[in-house]
Amino acid sequence: MKFYESGDSSKPVIFLFPGTCCLYSSFDHILDRLHSYFYTVTVSYDGFDPNEKTEFYSMEDECEKIEQEIKKKYDGRIKAAYGCSLGGSFVSLLIQRKRIHIDHGIIGSSDMDEAGRLVAKIKSSMVVPFMYKMIHTGALPKFMQKKLNKTDEVKKELYNGFLNMFGIGKGGNPWITKQSIYNQFYSDLVTKVQHGIDVPGTTIHVFYATKMGKKYEKRYWTYFKNPDIRRHNMQHEELFCCHSTEWVEEVRKAVEGDR
Repeated sequence: MKFYESGDSSKPVIFLFPGTCCLYSSFDHILDRLHSYFYTVTVSYDGFDPNEKTEFYSMEDECEKIEQEIKKKYDGRIKAAYGCSLGGSFVSLLIQRKRIHIDHGIIGSSDMDEAGRLVAKIKSSMVVPFMYKMIHTGALPKFMQKKLNKTDEVKKELYNGFLNMFGIGKGGNPWITKQSIYNQFYSDLVTKVQHGIDVPGTTIHVFYATKMGKKYEKRYWTYFKNPDIRRHNMQHEELFCCHSTEWVEEVRKAVEGDR
């Protein structure tokens, strides 16, 4: 695991957590704007960093390494953390474990899916062949590319923004193993997030993409006692992928207490 720091170190610290099978570089498009308000630390998970030979083992194992870094570099406390999709599970787990303190945890339209071990094994085994080939080659399967080419420009912008998080069209990531992909999917599904998370001094904000459906809002109210839910009439992580200026402003407002 690596941590990529950038910006003015005198500003408040925000940790950035990538989504499933995504690299730390998935945050590149927002860093310059974010540096106006924060010193950024982008987390690069084991098994998904191009500069080291590691393998993703489990959510708990990654949490321990993140906690060690925050204790060592930031005295155990940071101003904010943003979790993109899977990263929202990391933010939730770090807050509930109470081994470090995060003033503002921001959940980026995460689905918060959970499953028993058998179902998790089946789902993960089904996902790996598709994701492995796509991530290794950096290209969509031909049938998906043809479908994308036929979509209207608005949808194409959304899909391309989402695919950019996975590094599609950027040459591929041959160092990522099938085991890392499997372990990340599986561990995310079986690692339980507590219900009613409520930590003194921590505010949890949720960037709720309403087009995902109301069941996800119900989940947020289940997992967090008093979440600050910020609704956006968008799809999953559309705000982050396609509207970087608005996303940075929303992060700023959440941390500064501005509606």
